[in-house]
Amino acid sequence: MEDLKILQKVYDMILYGNQCLSQFPRSERYALAADIKQSMYRLLRLIIEANKRYYKKTTLQEIDVELDILRTYIRLAADPNTKYLPLRKYENWSKMLNEIGKMLGGWIKAFK
Repeated sequence: MEDLKILQKVYDMILYGNQCLSQFPRSERYALAADIKQSMYRLLRLIIEANKRYYKKTTLQEIDVELDILRTYIRLAADPNTKYLPLRKYENWSKMLNEIGKMLGGWIKAFK
């Protein structure tokens, strides 16, 4: 895991995300929280897959799509109408996702 920094960033983001998800209301644990968790793990799996594949372009695009899906879920959780996620945690989580997005952008550029 040391050779791929984006993998470590996603790993750290998942640890942080799981802490945040534990504070979701019980009614959302098997709905939005479950979807967010699934999206985070899919992101991790896709990054490992992209690292191992010879042709990475399609997998990198899938990572980009999954990252946008995750961003949208988290934005929905922090929406003033839902308020499942406090603003401060949303900001921290968004910063982590933006950093991952920048690293992914550089990775995609390297394979164009």
